This record gives sequence, C-alpha cells and structure tokens, in this order.
Amino acid sequence: MTVQAIMTELKAKGTDGVKKIFVKHGIKEPFFGVKIEYLKTIQKKIKKDYQLAKDLYATGNADAMYLAGLIADEQKMTKKDLALWATQAQSTNISDYTVPWIASESQYGYELAQEWVKSKQEHIAAAGWSTLSNLVAIKPDTELNLPALKKLLTQVETKIHKAPDRVRSRMNGFVIALGSYVPALTTDALATAKKMGTVTIIKEGTACKTPDAGIYINKVKAKGSLGKKKKMARC
Repeated sequence: MTVQAIMTELKAKGTDGVKKIFVKHGIKEPFFGVKIEYLKTIQKKIKKDYQLAKDLYATGNADAMYLAGLIADEQKMTKKDLALWATQAQSTNISDYTVPWIASESQYGYELAQEWVKSKQEHIAAAGWSTLSNLVAIKPDTELNLPALKKLLTQVETKIHKAPDRVRSRMNGFVIALGSYVPALTTDALATAKKMGTVTIIKEGTACKTPDAGIYINKVKAKGSLGKKKKMARC
C-alpha cells in the first residue's frame, strides 16, 4: 500500500462526529477523524513496514501518524527517527501513546525517556513519562534500573503539581505503572501517590477526572495482578 492510497482511504473514512470528539481530547489538525478500529484493519493488512510508517508519520496528519505507530518496525527505528517523531508529536494521541509505544519497544526507550522528561516542551516531556510507563509495563524487572526509577518518584512528588497538564497526567500514569508492574517498587509508588494527593488535569477548559494513583495500584494488588507484564506496548 502506498501513502497516497492510504491517505485517500483515511479521508473517505473520516467523519465530523469523530473529529469533534478527537479535538476535545487534544488532537490537532490536520486529521480526518478516523476511528481507531478502522486504522487497525489497515494495520492487519500491512503488519509492519518501517519506511511506510515513517512516510505516513511525515504527512503530519494525526490519523496517519497514529497508523504509523501501529505499523512501525521497532527493531528498525533509529534513535534519530524516534527523536524526530517526539518533536513532531503535537497531538496528545501521538505524544502520549504512539511515540512512547514505539520508543519503549525499541532499544532506545530508556535512553530517550531520560532525555525527554527533562524537556521544556510539554509534548516531549509527556512522551518521556509515558515512555517510562510503557517500559516498566513490558520489560522484565531484571532489565530495569530500579534505583533510578525509584529516584524518579521523588521527582514526581516535587514537580507534579507545578507541571503542565499533559506532563502532570503522564507523571501520574508513571506512578500507577511503576506501582502496578514492578512489585519491588509498589510500596514506594503508593507512598508517592499519598504525598501527591489529588491530581487535577484541565483539558480544553473541561475538568477531567484523573485516576487516583493509590486507589488504582491497590485495585491491581487486590486482583493479584501486581507485576503482570504486557507482551507489547502498542495496542
């Protein structure tokens, strides 16, 4: 499949109703408003294609960029590719999901996440925290730098309430992920959640309920699911 053919198909499947919903969730123009479930039908046909993924992402169309993440070959993605993707990820679905998914599945995830969380640009910092969340969800604990991850909890405690919305949301998600997927740090994550207290995120002028990290982790614990890893980040 070519980029042109896919873009024509995406345009035909986009709807104004879906666009309105996406806009409320921080997705920025240009995009057609294609349902994720339809993008996945295209993904099944293509499976993985490194160059096609890069070309689709380069269109700057949020629908195409999301599809790019679904078909990206994480083994072929270079550090430069991922850095470029993070820079161009203006829409929340791309910065919070697409880029972190592929970064965490690549060999550069932790290295890039460490750089991104320090960024002054909200979308890049958000991508960094989300990448860390995905890393702890898919990597065996033996491959994780637990002391460094524990140290990041302290950073969250001191900075979360002063951070921009997108970063605040991803920091909260990191605490949840760390406490849920890494049993050795569950107690530490719960302590951080308690110190954080209520985390409020404002999106497009609307107050959105943010998951309480402590309650979420304890629910995972009650189900006996602490430490159960995911097979892959993207979904």
